[in-house]
Formats: sequence, structure tokens, C-alpha cells
Amino acid sequence: MLAVIPARGGSKGVPAKNLATVGGVPLVVRAVRECLAARGVTHVLVSTDDRAIAEAARGAGAEVVERPAGIAGDTATSEAAVLHAMDAHEKRHGRAAGVVLLVQCTSPFLTREDIEGVAAAVTDGGADSALTVAPFHGFVWRDGDPGSTGDAGEAADAAQDGGHGVNHDKAYRPRRQDRPQDLLETGAAYAMRADGFRAAGHRFFGRTELVRTDPARVLEIDDPHDLARARALAPLLDGGTPGRPGALPGREDVDAVVLDFDGTQTDDRVYVDSDGRETVAVHRGDGLGIAALRRAGLPLLILSTEQNPVVAARARKLRIPVLHGVDRKDLALKQWCEEQGIAPERVLYVGNDVNDLPCFGLVGWPVAVASAHDVVRGAARAVTSVPGGAGAIREIASWILGKELS
Repeated sequence: MLAVIPARGGSKGVPAKNLATVGGVPLVVRAVRECLAARGVTHVLVSTDDRAIAEAARGAGAEVVERPAGIAGDTATSEAAVLHAMDAHEKRHGRAAGVVLLVQCTSPFLTREDIEGVAAAVTDGGADSALTVAPFHGFVWRDGDPGSTGDAGEAADAAQDGGHGVNHDKAYRPRRQDRPQDLLETGAAYAMRADGFRAAGHRFFGRTELVRTDPARVLEIDDPHDLARARALAPLLDGGTPGRPGALPGREDVDAVVLDFDGTQTDDRVYVDSDGRETVAVHRGDGLGIAALRRAGLPLLILSTEQNPVVAARARKLRIPVLHGVDRKDLALKQWCEEQGIAPERVLYVGNDVNDLPCFGLVGWPVAVASAHDVVRGAARAVTSVPGGAGAIREIASWILGKELS
């Protein structure tokens, strides 16, 4: 199955839009990673006229099709780009695709499940074409005469005619449960039988299946405000999906790892004996992950407000430096970065409670463990799938090192 991602270089609303980052990852790379992760997709082609987009796409694992200028302008259609990519694919691989997918990288929260859903509608469900849609409950209004075609010549009359309901009668406002369910085209993913698409020349032909997706993830980037919204939502939508490619940092994203102690390397409980001595429980898997990060050459630091011999003992066991008993963790972290010559935006910091928030605001990769305070998880760029003290640091190490983690 062939997936085509149109990604031209020109964009008036958001310059270099397809290379804009959401969650620290360029939009075109986010789309490529989801396509590669989708079951049944054998080839991912990025159609572009831009060298930088091509380099990013290849780096993410996609093939690149150089798009001719004639179909790369403001008026060019996505259909034209897909048809050209299909021709290039057939010439390159010597066989035609049976099903072709159109995937838009301007939908930053597209998921592999969206792609698999539209593909299955065609391959297994008997549809000729399919698209992602989301439930929509809004009342749609339009200026002008209800019979208006929207032509420019009728624009002058619109103000006098006033507004009218498009999906409802303005004289009668039914309850939501009494209205038919409207569905909004998300613009994220489409699937078509390749032969039918060639014959029709457009993406909606024959029997068109509607594949529902999560409305919370529906966002198309057309202007700077959309991009700002996407970046604000990324910690919630990406961080809430541990293991999602594009949402998590790799070795190329991180130059150092700084760890809180209580609640991240422990479950935040303290055991006190009759003499007042404190002990905590740690996870052996975390020690394995920290050792692997150390062997990979990443600078490591434990940073804690608690002045506790347990913290120092654990740091000695792990053979990494520790700063504990500090009042302002963010100032201590900033000074450490300066001493190490590390840019804070290249630091991954792991925390669990509100006293970690100043450090979150300083670093490029704030990470919360699953058991962290709600506010902390909301401020994080990524969230582990397991709680502190249960292998969360080992999980983070696997994000960074991948197959190198042994």
C-alpha cells in the first residue's frame, strides 16, 4: 500500500509550514513516522519541491518524489501531487499500487490508527474511497440569501439579507440529541482504490466510507494561530500517548539527562524505622537504564531539594553526580548547564511534582512520570507510561537509546 504526503515548500499563511515543529518534530516528519508505523503501508512517498523538506523526509525514512513546478503552486491540487507520485512510484518499483493513501502533514495529531482505518475501509470494507471525519455538533451559519451560490456578484447583497442557518432552520433550534449527527472532514487521511482514483481524477468516487476519529485531535494548520494552538496542545496529545513516534525524544534530541529523585526514581514513599532512619525503594530497571545512558556518553545529574544520605548513596551506586539540598532547583540546573557547556533546550529533565515546574520551563524536554501531579503532567512534553519507582527512568532511557539500550 502506497502512502503519499504532499509537502510543497511554498506557504503564504505559515512560511515553511511543513517544516514547522510541533512537539519538537517537523510536521512532515510527524506524518512520515505515523505512515511508517501503520500496518499495511509498504511505501511512504513525500512529494515536494523543497530541498529542506526532502532532506527531512529522507531522514525520517520516506522516499522523496521531486514535484514539478507546474503542480507545486498555490493553486495546485493534492490530487495532482498524488497522481504524479503514483506514476513515479510505478516507474521506480515496476508495479502499480492497488490502494493509495493521501496523508496531510498539516494535521499534526494524525495517528497511525487514522491511516489504518481509512485503508481498511477500502481493502477490507469494500469502499472505493474513504476519509477521516469527526463528530460535529455546531450550528453552521452563512451570510446572505439561503439560495445564494456564493458568487462574488452576490456579495454586496449578503449584508442586507443577513445570516441564515446552513445545517438548521433558524426559526427552530432543536436539542443536540434531536438533530442528525453532522460529521466534519478532518483533512488528515484519505484512502482510494488506485484505478478508480486515476479514472475519476479526484479523491471521492464510488462508495465513500466515513471513518470516525477523535475530535479532540482534529486540527489543521493554515495560519500562525493554528500552529500556536498545536504547539500548546502537543504536551497533552503527544504526552498522553507514550510510545508514539514523534512525541518522544531520541538520541539526536538530547545532550544531557537530569533526574529528580523522590517520586521519579522512587514511588514517593519513605520508610522510617524506630530510630528515625529513612529508607526508600528503587527499581533495578532504572539502574540499568541509567547505566546505559552513562555508557552512551550522556551527561547525567540527580537534582533534589532533599538533603538526604539516601540520595547521595544512590548517586554513588549509579556513579553519577548529585546536587541535593538546593532551594532553587532551576537556578542550580542553569548553573550546571553553564558549567557543562550544555544548552538547556537540549536537556531532558524528569520530574513529578510542582517544585519541578521551574526546571520544566528551563529545559527543552520536560518529562513527567505517570504518577506525577496533574499540573506537572499537563506541563510536560512527554509522559511515561509507568509511575515513578516502577521503571520510569528505564522507559525514558529506551526512548533515547532505542535498540542501543542493552
